[in-house]
Amino acid sequence: MSTLCVPAQVPSVAEDCEQLHKAFSGWGTNEELIISILGHRNAAQRKLIRQFYAETYGEDLLKALDKELSNDFERLVLLWTLDPSERDAYIANEATKRWTSSNQVLVEIACARSPKELLLVRDAYHARFKKSLEEDVAYHTTGDFRKLLVPLVSSYRYCGDDVDLTLAKKEAKILHEKISEKAYCDDDLIRILATRSKAQISATLNQYKNQYGNYINKDLKADPKDEYLSLLRATVKCLDYPEKYFEKVIRLAINRRGTDEGGLTRAVVTRAEVDLKLVKDEYHRRTSVPLDQAIAKDTGGNYEDLLLALIGHGEA
Repeated sequence: MSTLCVPAQVPSVAEDCEQLHKAFSGWGTNEELIISILGHRNAAQRKLIRQFYAETYGEDLLKALDKELSNDFERLVLLWTLDPSERDAYIANEATKRWTSSNQVLVEIACARSPKELLLVRDAYHARFKKSLEEDVAYHTTGDFRKLLVPLVSSYRYCGDDVDLTLAKKEAKILHEKISEKAYCDDDLIRILATRSKAQISATLNQYKNQYGNYINKDLKADPKDEYLSLLRATVKCLDYPEKYFEKVIRLAINRRGTDEGGLTRAVVTRAEVDLKLVKDEYHRRTSVPLDQAIAKDTGGNYEDLLLALIGHGEA
């Protein structure tokens, strides 16, 4: 499901670091060389490169990249080079300082990651920002948004495949009752979404559809412009169909006046080693256009080149 293409014979960490150092030397920066290395190394390899670079050249690779690069390409490279949990902590911290649409970024991190990954994000957040993710989310949100987001980012779900069908039927009924009553921030509704395993939630949502005729998100579109309902729908989709959620993020980022580079960058760097192949397939199914063609049409330069490398363009 990953789209990252790592060569069968990977150069040594020392060689990669030497080449990266050369890319920063002399007149101008060799962006193509940076892409050829970092764009084809997995998270563990990138982490070793960063460690060895600091030991060898006395400078954090991220700082070296920051000095040499600029604009959307710089952000793409820096986010990609970060360890995944560090990256999510950084993105989450950015999101706590903004409003509305950034709440969906917090939902992505809370619901589209595995329970263990979310725990690592919380640890990384604590280490980097000297406070907890839960603390910042609680401080920077209010009302219904806070009531939903704090338990989501605090969750540590069971991650097995075991499902209780009796419970699924019972909780599907609870969800339907609360939605019918427009009690969208009801304690039980939030409890189910914030604590149940993804397998259990999937079973509950299947029961909901079987019993009441609609996928739950259709019933949560009572007011399409309501930001809280939009956040609830994002929560459900990230838990149940993350590939469909991120396909929409990318589609909306591209199919608009002026590209939303923030959304496009975030979706590609966070899913390239997870399920971006599924996201690509879903994009093609929805638009009849291959994702690499859409990105090539809507972006340019080194930013385009690295995006295409990360989505596996040109690889079998």
